[in-house]
Amino acid sequence: MSENKEPHVAKFVYDFTEGNKDLKDLLGGKGANLAEMTNLGLPVPPGFTITTEACKVYLESGEEPAALRDEVSAHLDALEQRMGKKLGQADDPLLVSVRSGAKFSMPGMMDTVLNIGLSDKSVQGLAQQAGDDRFAWDSYRRLIQMFGKTVLGVDGDLFEEALEKAKEAKKVTVDTDLEAADLKKLVTAFKKIVKKEAGRDFPQEPREQMDLAIHAVFDSWNTDRAKLYRRQERIPGDLGTAVNVCSMVFGNLGPDSGTGVAFTRDPASGHQGVYGDYLQNAQGEDVVAGIRNTVPLAELEQIDKKSYDQLMQIMATLENHYKDLCDIEFTIERGQLWMLQTRVGKRTAGAAFRIATQLVDQGLIDEAEALQRVTGAQLAQLMFPRFDENTKVAQVGRGIAASPGAAVGKAVFDSYTAVKWSRSGEKVILVRRETNPDDLDGMIAAEGILTSRGGKTSHAAVVARGMGKTCVCGAEELEVDTKRRRMTVPGGHVVEEGDLISIDGSSGKVYLGEVPVVPSPVVEYFEGRMHAGANDADELVEAVHRIMAFADRKRRLRVRANADNAEDALRARRFGAQGIGLCRTEHMFLGDRRELVERLILADTEAEREESLKALLPLQKQDFVELFSAMDGLPVTVRLLDPPLHEFLPDITELSVRVALAESRQEPHENELRLLQAVHRLHEQNPMLGLRGVRLGLVIPGLFTMQVRAIAEAAAERKNAKGDPRAEIMIPLVGTVQELEIVREEADQVVAEVEAATGVELKLSIGTMIELPRAALTAGQIAEAAEFFSFGTNDLTQTVWGFSRDDVEASFFTAYLEKGIFGVSPFETIDKDGVGSLVKLAAEAGRKTRPDLKLGVCGEHGGDPESVHFFHEVGLDYVSCSPFRIPVARLEAGRAAITANGSDHR
Repeated sequence: MSENKEPHVAKFVYDFTEGNKDLKDLLGGKGANLAEMTNLGLPVPPGFTITTEACKVYLESGEEPAALRDEVSAHLDALEQRMGKKLGQADDPLLVSVRSGAKFSMPGMMDTVLNIGLSDKSVQGLAQQAGDDRFAWDSYRRLIQMFGKTVLGVDGDLFEEALEKAKEAKKVTVDTDLEAADLKKLVTAFKKIVKKEAGRDFPQEPREQMDLAIHAVFDSWNTDRAKLYRRQERIPGDLGTAVNVCSMVFGNLGPDSGTGVAFTRDPASGHQGVYGDYLQNAQGEDVVAGIRNTVPLAELEQIDKKSYDQLMQIMATLENHYKDLCDIEFTIERGQLWMLQTRVGKRTAGAAFRIATQLVDQGLIDEAEALQRVTGAQLAQLMFPRFDENTKVAQVGRGIAASPGAAVGKAVFDSYTAVKWSRSGEKVILVRRETNPDDLDGMIAAEGILTSRGGKTSHAAVVARGMGKTCVCGAEELEVDTKRRRMTVPGGHVVEEGDLISIDGSSGKVYLGEVPVVPSPVVEYFEGRMHAGANDADELVEAVHRIMAFADRKRRLRVRANADNAEDALRARRFGAQGIGLCRTEHMFLGDRRELVERLILADTEAEREESLKALLPLQKQDFVELFSAMDGLPVTVRLLDPPLHEFLPDITELSVRVALAESRQEPHENELRLLQAVHRLHEQNPMLGLRGVRLGLVIPGLFTMQVRAIAEAAAERKNAKGDPRAEIMIPLVGTVQELEIVREEADQVVAEVEAATGVELKLSIGTMIELPRAALTAGQIAEAAEFFSFGTNDLTQTVWGFSRDDVEASFFTAYLEKGIFGVSPFETIDKDGVGSLVKLAAEAGRKTRPDLKLGVCGEHGGDPESVHFFHEVGLDYVSCSPFRIPVARLEAGRAAITANGSDHR
């Protein structure tokens, strides 16, 4: 008899004492880490977390789960008993914060409400209990302001304008100079704003405040800014957010209170030390919003040494526990330190590499984990150029180096303009006093971000670091006037919107005009022009060197280059290329040789065709001699001619005009007319799907055999010169095995003729590109005539999706990305479900026919980090990409091997 089991009942609320850091899927990052700190015995204010599962139910149905209210009530009762006070009670109220917390950090993108439980009655009790009227009314005005904007949808600028008027009336510049009576009047003004704009009074019932705030946090998962941030960071849209209800601790109780953000290492450089910001007599939002300039965390030692020493000890505990850079939010309430959040901190690309190697040296992680702590995207950032330190361009200011990089662009003062100008092809720098989550569109569009307020923990800094965007914050000497769309710099010079400025996110310097750039030290390292030493750049190079060396030892995928000439090939080899995966021979025929190919294509007689081929042969041979010399000892895959035909024919419109003009002037035009007739005959509506690749080789006798002869003769010449050429001949655009068999038979005959003539044995392998769906579907047959496959994922993506890259990216891709149809362009990262399925199918079918079939990819996806992992999974032998992307592909190939072996500790 089967055992009876009670039906599973979902649990939607967890006390901080019940969770741990591994429950991020359920409790979100913030809730899981609050639980973990509670388990470690750190001073965390009591509270509870509403799970992401509750959020998912709410978002799907529009209503919270039936059991949620009772669970929240039970946990609230327990919290009230623990704290010895009730939520919002009149004499000594318990106040709570309601904060979002998704699995992946989304700084500032979702909602938070502090001081829940304050009302017209309880504010009096809070004032009496704290012995501070000003603190109580300041907390109450903050609640109404946050609740009004976040929960009731009131325009936040209305509250800001009322606050500014209150300061003007008092003749003060900062809100801390407002007294209790001023704040009491401000509360009245704020409540009137709520009544007018929301059509209801500010709720006085504490539980109603909390329930509405919880729903607002759930709703904030699907705000435009949150969805935009998820698309930017490739965070899945179906995860939902947890909600953390935490008993309030107050940093705005006077000079012995405050709030801050700390990092266990510098998130900009990775260096160890005391990094962070502190703000006396403030609540946490004041620091992150950047509306008041903070003091460096180190100054807390003089302000409150007891709390400082305790914080340093906790920071060391957390870094050793998480084995990584930790980002910490804390509050000091009248000398008592409280931990409000910790998470593995966002960092710059350079910091990521330095920290990973530092942690290995400290014995906290191994090399495999260090490799997983960095990404190809971060390595690519490190390879971008930087500003020339010897520039003579005028420096006009200096702020905090929040996120490195060299950004040049036209100054713009709002997000709308940044997006508009960027879409018109302009490079812009977004200049703000401080940014907020509503600026995300503009931050993404801009080359860099410059603010006059805030520090390394401000919204601008945290978001910019997460996106790898150049950012300078807290440039106080710059006076930013967003209404007049201008910035005044020391000396009185005014930067108007549209003026060119440069910002250096590595030094914090701000310049007027365009600063010249110099190569990155990481590129110089890959080029062999820089080695590890003592200075900061050398430390970074050493960290990159160590991680790259480990990646190279671990990776199974080999990395080749897409290169069409000896110069690119040599550079690729310096960057670590293990051969050439794609040499596009059509690039060799542009420029001076274009006319020869044109004559070949338009030839009417065999004699004309032979004459053109005879002229092209020595030129092609020399191309390959140089290429085989540059890549001596490494494989070179040469793709036979694959041009869209129109690239090698005269423009039909220009030719028609020339003929018409000649006829109207009664001038001789027999050659132009003959040419026009031939162009009309060969004209194609869609050249990308027309007479190209193997089709061109079959229609124009001698074309492919000329190229094969040039390859074979060049290889023979290199062998006679004691070289080691390893040529591979690739037939493009094959759709059926019969095409490949015909070309292969001709190629084998040519190679045999060259061997006989030179007395050199040539081992040239012959394969094909898989770039058509039919080729992928019949790969088992095609493998009978091919020794290797190289997946041309650019064309395969076009033919699978049925669209032309040149047209659709400009016409509808933006809309598709905004609507979430694409998470990312299928030309940027491989479409695993569609294109990827064909790659996997073809690889398996090809190897079933020919077990030793060599498999590679030569489309742009070969240098894309996410795609590299896919190619490792489906068993390809190599990826090929542009020279600049080779280090990225090497790194990701190593990471893919570690992940596949089950060592992904993230």
